[in-house]
Amino acid sequence: MNPFSSGTRLRDMIRAIRACKTAAEERAVVRKECAAIRAAINENDQEYRHRNLAKLMFIHMLGYPTHFGQMECLKLIASAGFPEKRIGYLGLMLLLDERQEVLMLVTNSLKQDLNHTNQYIVGLALCALGNICSAEMARDLAPEVEKLLQFRDPNIRKKAALCSIRIIRKVPDLAENFINPAAALLKEKHHGVLITGVQLCTDLCKVSSEALEYFRKKCTEVLVKTLKDVANSPYAPEYDVGGITDPFLHIRLLKFLRVLGQGDADASDTMNDILAQVATKTESNKNAGNAILYECVETIMSIEDNGGLRVLAINILGRFLSNRDNNIRYVALNMLMKAISVDAQAVQRHRATILECVKDSDASIRKRALELVYLLINESNVKPLTKELIDYLEVSDQEFKGDLTAKICSIVEKFSPEKIWYIDQMLKVLSEAGNFVKDEVCHALIVVISNAPDLHGYTVRALYRAFQASSEQESLVRVAVWCIGEYGDMLVKNVGMLDVEDPITVTESDAVDVAEIAIKRQSSDLTTKAMALIALLKLSSRFPSCSERIRDILVQQKGSLVLELQQRSIEFNSILEKHRNIRSALVERMPVLDEATFSGRRAGSVPTTVSSSTGATLKVPNGVVKPTAAPLVDLLDLTSDDVPAPSSSGADFLNDILGVDLSPASAHSGTSQAAKNGTDVLLDILSIGTPPAQSISSTPDIFSPSQNQKTPVASLDALLTPSPVSARAASPQAASSIIDLLDGLGPGPTVPENNGPAYPSIVAFESSSLRIMFDFSKSPANPQITVIKATFTNLSSNVYADFVFQAAVPKFLQLHLDPASSNTLPASGSGNVTQTLRVTNSQHGKKSLVMRIRIAYKIDGKDVLEEGQINGFPRDL
Repeated sequence: MNPFSSGTRLRDMIRAIRACKTAAEERAVVRKECAAIRAAINENDQEYRHRNLAKLMFIHMLGYPTHFGQMECLKLIASAGFPEKRIGYLGLMLLLDERQEVLMLVTNSLKQDLNHTNQYIVGLALCALGNICSAEMARDLAPEVEKLLQFRDPNIRKKAALCSIRIIRKVPDLAENFINPAAALLKEKHHGVLITGVQLCTDLCKVSSEALEYFRKKCTEVLVKTLKDVANSPYAPEYDVGGITDPFLHIRLLKFLRVLGQGDADASDTMNDILAQVATKTESNKNAGNAILYECVETIMSIEDNGGLRVLAINILGRFLSNRDNNIRYVALNMLMKAISVDAQAVQRHRATILECVKDSDASIRKRALELVYLLINESNVKPLTKELIDYLEVSDQEFKGDLTAKICSIVEKFSPEKIWYIDQMLKVLSEAGNFVKDEVCHALIVVISNAPDLHGYTVRALYRAFQASSEQESLVRVAVWCIGEYGDMLVKNVGMLDVEDPITVTESDAVDVAEIAIKRQSSDLTTKAMALIALLKLSSRFPSCSERIRDILVQQKGSLVLELQQRSIEFNSILEKHRNIRSALVERMPVLDEATFSGRRAGSVPTTVSSSTGATLKVPNGVVKPTAAPLVDLLDLTSDDVPAPSSSGADFLNDILGVDLSPASAHSGTSQAAKNGTDVLLDILSIGTPPAQSISSTPDIFSPSQNQKTPVASLDALLTPSPVSARAASPQAASSIIDLLDGLGPGPTVPENNGPAYPSIVAFESSSLRIMFDFSKSPANPQITVIKATFTNLSSNVYADFVFQAAVPKFLQLHLDPASSNTLPASGSGNVTQTLRVTNSQHGKKSLVMRIRIAYKIDGKDVLEEGQINGFPRDL
């Protein structure tokens, strides 16, 4: 006998396949078996049809194609006997799905079998329909399934209910036909039918508002009574699971009650008592009981307000947190995160337990608990919770330190009650996990320190102590170096001692040691070393007695293999040797950094200056520039992508040491003038060549904070646009020396101002609440540069606070924004805010101006953001 004839038994085929040692052998066996089955199909072999289909199903489960046997399924379904039908329906469910067109041929057979006198055949048809029902089949066979919901046998009623769920999911319009039969199933005594009936009603409520209202009015009390009977029923062996009577029915009933009670106060009141009973009587030392308690808590949190019940539910979750099972604790943490929005006070009572979960050995529980603690923080508990988290930071795993550090920094910044507390906590974090702290967090700390003049001495001393103990933490080193460079004299002289401080003795040499260690430390990155070099330059002015030592340290970096450090060393040494008379003016303290503007940038605002350079600026507070920048670009930072000086992170050298803003446009103008005079900034700084003498009629006070000051030297005013943040005025001699430092950037003789051709004003942007007018002016001497005066008018009845205008332009344009005249915009057009923009068009005459704008302001403390694009600029700009 052929071993692969159609008469081969299924077990023989399975044995032959399992005996194969390679995939190729298996494919050969399957190929021969499929050939024998095809031959039997062609011969219309009825005797072994069911056996062949059984073998096809096994082959299908192995992943081989079996489409050629689909019609055999239909032939077996049409057979009269139960065994053949059983194999046929099983093949139908396995080999076909609802997308197969051949299913259209089976609808009639299904209809006949649903009306069959043999209940087992009816069960087969219901099972198949529930698995492969398409929308068309659902419409055709829904009446038969609806009738079977009242069939005498409970197993058929159960299968009919499950099949009905499939039908209403496929065709929601049929839901209304099943409302009354489904409601009748809720009174069933048979638990299997009752569970499927509850599930059917739940699905009906999801697809039909009419069904939801019907079940709320007619069935809520019935469900409450059923749940009470189940909860209080005596021991029944057939329904017992771990000592709990039918937990599956418990859970289905609770889920259905949740759907009915959500948004309906009357239904919620009806179920309050039974929910409290289930919550208090269910045993929590068994897994089945915990499952019921969890669903009970979900239901209590979803239905309408009942304070006592919610406290009870949150207490249950608190007990879950003490469970030894990780899954139960994780589920409780997830639920508590949802519960905070409902009853934060009740969740706060379990704060200690939640904090313990942050220290759990399971990584997923630690992470979820940390997110929950973050949500629990408010102004009243921020200090104790932060202390707990920082204490744990000292002993936490390295893998968890990053997440924990980020959360602590966010908490401290968001809820800090006072600046000294903020600084103290951030120093602790930097000391413990400085290598995990992001650059923007360090920048935020420096902004806060800058805005707390009474804490400068305290902060620099605390940083000095922290540096001595934790000099391997990169972020700590950066902040310490920056502060010692700015406030090193306060450190040495013990300025601003607070009562909480211990006395400390630091010499000028000790302060220089910090910067030297940062430079020579092997693990320091380029940014840290560059910041340390700038700190040394500043300390050379603060500590004249250490100037020679500082010069020696700077000279050592002339041979650095890193171009950035070598370049800085050369430039700074030139300042120390050639320009000692103006050194103190060059390296005076940074102006106070604007907290409001920095916060706006962190919230995701666009840069107000768009550069044509593709190089990314290192945005750190002490003026670290691009590693590959050319010397002149490095000195003036012509490609800075940062915002103007008020909110600058100090990403350019002169901005750091002078506190002035060099925009791309003005810097471009200055370099052109330098080339015209045959001089070069770098030649002067390196003392290579002697620049020609400049005849300057008068020397402007470049450190003046006034934005409207008129100076006789127009191009120098454009080059050194003063920062709006006040800075110390320098003497005329110092200013003259700065012009010497910048050599060819100095202007020629004074030229009478010429505004050039007039251009019409335009309404650049207008919304229901804001109007922006642009007025234009140009100088014939440089047609690439356009000066735009923007006038902002508030059309609403609300005052706009913290008003910030920002703009971005394509790469062929360079944009510089002067500070606005005010950050408050009066209501109802009663006053205006003005701001000057300078645009340099490198494609002048070829491409027109275009600009994206963003306006941010606050109304009654709420942030508002408006955006737009301006295309309608006059021609020839």
